[in-house]
Amino acid sequence: MIIEITDAHFDEVINLGNLVHGEGYLDHSTLATIVEKGFKNGINSCFVAKESDTLLGFRLTYAAEQWDIDKWCTPSEWSVPTKYVGYFKCNTVAQEARGKGLGGMLLQYSVAALKRQGAQAGISHLWKQSPNNSAVRYFTKAGGKLIKEHPNRWNDTSDHPDYICVICGSNCTCTASEMLLTF
Repeated sequence: MIIEITDAHFDEVINLGNLVHGEGYLDHSTLATIVEKGFKNGINSCFVAKESDTLLGFRLTYAAEQWDIDKWCTPSEWSVPTKYVGYFKCNTVAQEARGKGLGGMLLQYSVAALKRQGAQAGISHLWKQSPNNSAVRYFTKAGGKLIKEHPNRWNDTSDHPDYICVICGSNCTCTASEMLLTF
C-alpha cells in the first residue's frame, strides 16, 4: 500500500534511509524540511510503501519552486522552465522488496502529485553506484533523460555533514547522474 508520508513514518524512514544510503543520510530535522518542501497547494508529493505495518520503501520529492537549484543542476539543459520542475530527492526500497517494481510505483505517485501541484517535469540526481546501477536504470525506464554526470556529488554538501557512504565511507566519490523526467 502506498500512502502519503506523515510524521508517524519518520523513524522508519530515517532508519531505512540510513541503512540503504549510509549513516547520517537522514535525521528528523532534515526529513521534516524535505517533507515540508514536498507540499504545495495542499498536495503532498512524498510517499511511503508499507505492507503489514512494515516499511518497504519511500519517495521524497520537492514541489516545483520549493527547492534551491544549486551547482549540481544544469537548468540550461532542461527542456522545461525551472518554475515547473520538481525535484526527486530520494527513492529508497528495502532490500527484501527490490526488483518488484516498487521504486517505479513510488515514482508514479510522486509524478501524479507533482502534476496536480502544477509541475511539468522533475529533476533528480541518481546514485550511479546503487546496486546494479538500479537507480539510473529504473529512472531511465520511467522516461528519464540523462542531462549530466556529477562525480563526487555527495562529498560536497552541507545538507549531510556527517554522511558516511555505504560504498566509500566518509570520503564519498560516488557519481550523481542528473536526469530529467518530463510529464
